Amino acid sequence: MPESVPVRCPACRRERLYTAPRYPCACGAPVEPRLDLHAAPTAVAHRTWEEEWITVRCRSCGRHGQWPRPELGCACGAVLRLPLTDPAEGPAGEATDRGGGGAGEVDTETGDRTGPPADTPEGHPADTGRPTDTPPPSRPPFRPIAVRTARDAVTATALYLRWLGHQDIRRADQRPTSGIGLAARGLLAHVDPSVHPASLRDVECLWLTAMTASADCVYFSLAGYTADARARADSLAVPLFVLDLTGTPQPVNAAAERLDAPDA
Repeated sequence: MPESVPVRCPACRRERLYTAPRYPCACGAPVEPRLDLHAAPTAVAHRTWEEEWITVRCRSCGRHGQWPRPELGCACGAVLRLPLTDPAEGPAGEATDRGGGGAGEVDTETGDRTGPPADTPEGHPADTGRPTDTPPPSRPPFRPIAVRTARDAVTATALYLRWLGHQDIRRADQRPTSGIGLAARGLLAHVDPSVHPASLRDVECLWLTAMTASADCVYFSLAGYTADARARADSLAVPLFVLDLTGTPQPVNAAAERLDAPDA
């Protein structure tokens, strides 16, 4: 179980307990950012996308994943950013490979080198000796987080995209007129946390932006889609998902069902 730690608000001096969130790594192990108990939290004055995410190394398999930075909302209205102590944790996109050579990380606690095998120059995994006709392992069950805010919707979407195999999730370079854009290699995703169903224009804008970037696209909505939007998405083969309150994306059309299939 994650440890609860006392946190004192620098604005009102109130103290409350905080439990760091645990996120599911692709290997199935829980990933938990390590809090610095000797440093004071700071109040968030303004937000930037780069500061919203941190890179955390899984201590089971050595993978690096990007996760929301730990924050705590105080009753006085201040939003507190919790300090971290793990040297492998830092702003998303920051280089975290301090071992060099690309052969894995060195565990600071055991001294053992961990991490996945290095990739070949062509970007393909190193040969493991397994027959080429060996089927890939099935995906583990998706572990969602509850959606209460727009930020939760973005986090749930990022978790789902990583579950699909996209590990390089980041903020899209071209921001949509509404909602939040996420991007990975060869993929654009639109997260619509509004209370209105996504329209035909919303779907077309995402598709056109993805076409310009030579990428696939997928749409996530909290309020669903209009009939015209669903028909247009079917004709363009755009996967549509509805995020339920548990944070689990539910496929809406055939393109989404194919993407969600266990053997996709």
